[in-house]
Amino acid sequence: MARFPRSAIPRLLYTFFSSKTRRFYPSPTAALLLGNFEVRQFSAGNVARAKDAKEPWWKESMERLRNIGISAHIDSGKTTLTERILYYTGRIHEIHEVRGKDGVGAKMDSMDLEREKGITIQSAATYCTWKDYQINIIDTPGHVDFTIEVERALRVLDGAILVLCSVGGVQSQSITVDRQMRRYEVPRLAFINKLDRMGADPWKVLNQARSKLRHHSAAVQVPIGLEENFQGLIDLVQLKAYYFHGSSGEKVVAEEIPADMDVIVAEKRRELIEMVSEVDDKLAEAFLNDDPISSVDLEEAVCRATIARKFVPVFMGSAFKNKGVQPLLDGVLSYLPCPIEVSNYALDQTKNEEKVMLPGTPDGPLVALAFKLEEGRFGQLTYLRVYEGVIRKGDFIVNINTGKKIKVPRLVRMHSDEMEDIQEAHAGQIVAVFGVDCASGDTFTNGSVKYTMTSMSVPEPVMSLAVQPVSKDSGGQFSKALNRFQREDPTFRVGLDAESGQTIISGMGELHLDIYVERIRREYKVDAIVGKPRVNFRETITQHAEFDYLHKKQSGGQGQYGRVCGYVEPLPPGSPIKFEFENMIVGQAVPSNFIPAIEKGFKEAANSGSLIGHPVENIRIVLTDGASHAVDSSELAFKLAAIYAFRQCYSAARPVILEPIMLVELKVPTEFQGTVAGDINKRKGVIVGNDQDGDDSIITANVPLKNMFGYSTMLRSMTQVSV
Repeated sequence: MARFPRSAIPRLLYTFFSSKTRRFYPSPTAALLLGNFEVRQFSAGNVARAKDAKEPWWKESMERLRNIGISAHIDSGKTTLTERILYYTGRIHEIHEVRGKDGVGAKMDSMDLEREKGITIQSAATYCTWKDYQINIIDTPGHVDFTIEVERALRVLDGAILVLCSVGGVQSQSITVDRQMRRYEVPRLAFINKLDRMGADPWKVLNQARSKLRHHSAAVQVPIGLEENFQGLIDLVQLKAYYFHGSSGEKVVAEEIPADMDVIVAEKRRELIEMVSEVDDKLAEAFLNDDPISSVDLEEAVCRATIARKFVPVFMGSAFKNKGVQPLLDGVLSYLPCPIEVSNYALDQTKNEEKVMLPGTPDGPLVALAFKLEEGRFGQLTYLRVYEGVIRKGDFIVNINTGKKIKVPRLVRMHSDEMEDIQEAHAGQIVAVFGVDCASGDTFTNGSVKYTMTSMSVPEPVMSLAVQPVSKDSGGQFSKALNRFQREDPTFRVGLDAESGQTIISGMGELHLDIYVERIRREYKVDAIVGKPRVNFRETITQHAEFDYLHKKQSGGQGQYGRVCGYVEPLPPGSPIKFEFENMIVGQAVPSNFIPAIEKGFKEAANSGSLIGHPVENIRIVLTDGASHAVDSSELAFKLAAIYAFRQCYSAARPVILEPIMLVELKVPTEFQGTVAGDINKRKGVIVGNDQDGDDSIITANVPLKNMFGYSTMLRSMTQVSV
């Protein structure tokens, strides 16, 4: 019997899908055609394969998988875009707006606070299917305060969509997000959104992307009309005009290009070909030889250049008006890489952290990274990106960072805050597990290899607040909340100021800390008082002063008697010690067993200066003489004598207040250099350095700490740049 290659047999012919078992099965016709081929069963998404086939069983499944993130400046339309993607792919059956009048809110904004404020606070994962491709999507926050959510999402994704507002253009957080994409070498598409808004200008935004983001980019679409006249899009690769009909834009109608747009389409297509030719040799050769460039040639060239991160194709549309989302999804399939087209590296702990490239196939040993933790209804929920191998429910996995062996009790796929139980997941997929105790950034394997994935970049906190519960009875819940949030968010830090006794929380900005205080109130029913942390001032003396104090007290029975004489003086500048006590008494004017009590008294007195009650530093106390009584002298008497002697001479030593001075380094765009320098002077700062780094100025200054509270917020406002 003639043997047919697998590719010659249509998929529908040789398999049928059972929704009950979620498996593909060979049809009788397929069995007849395949002849003596061996047919095997795999879970949903895999296909029957032949024994003699050269391609591994997982290849088609992996090629039809995309892991993407949607990132942008705040209010650029990320969550609205994700809502449309879920609707058009059939994951949700009705559209709800971020600030909709129905009060339901967008699917990806599952937290009550997100729906109230109309912003995304934490990244949310989901998955959908478009034209037989599975797409895992992570919707990220746009506010700079939640930048860690973007950071850890981009760490595990293979591609991204950078959303830009057609009115606002390239904004501060757009620059930050683009920098993060470069750090993790993520190929990206740009999507210029909100073309229906007044003042929309996609060509201005494209030029801003080239100048501010250093993007080598060109439009792959041209809008038909703008603002209220925005009707559809022209695809410059396929040379087709697309219109979006239906109540929610679900019907995409392809037509010929309008005659009045032939000139601009020809111009923009030539610009696209020129830009791609600069970074793709194959297309450049055809372009220079004046060979006709077909749609297939151009599409393949754009794909190669995008995956190589040498080119950023620019799509256009209006997610709110349901236009341009389906062609963007087609672009994700055509231009962004599948998991096996991306290079991922691990560090081999058995070979002194030697860099090892992971093939990213399900055939290898399990390697998975825990990139996000979340406290769920059933305990800790750990998000995993599987880089290699297969993870199954009930398997034992090893946490390489701690060495612990753990059983996987439950494996789920996330759809915002909803979960779907699954039995297994292979390389390239993003899943979540319950009941696994670990930290963010831990690596799991099946035990056969000791690989760890490279860690993600965690920015340092820029703002601190003092916080305490209103009621002392709620201290337990308060501590529980802070510990949980600290585990979930690496940029949220909690510390105790030993001097003031205040609990200090630190984070990425005012909104970041306000959200956590509000979550403590809502989720743990604990009201908290928030304020500025106390600045730890110091006092010191500036000149020599002598003391001679007699402490004498008689109250019947044994009294108190102790006399101390000597002087205080400032320590030399730069001294490594802050307090020095020296006994220079000759003879037994004061018995030696009372000397430690005198030193203790001076130390205690130096803990609180008389100016503002803060500790006294850089002081040397010398004891030269004294007197004692055979009966009434005691350690307590000499300790009190030392305390009163210090207070007696302190004002004569001309005390002064010392305040903490911060060495601040600011990197700002050159056009804002004057504004920032002027603000530093207002804050009583002294600029000690000013350097140039490309388009940015680096200002170094010494600024008093008390004038720095809330400075990160002011700096963002002055420069329109995320810090």
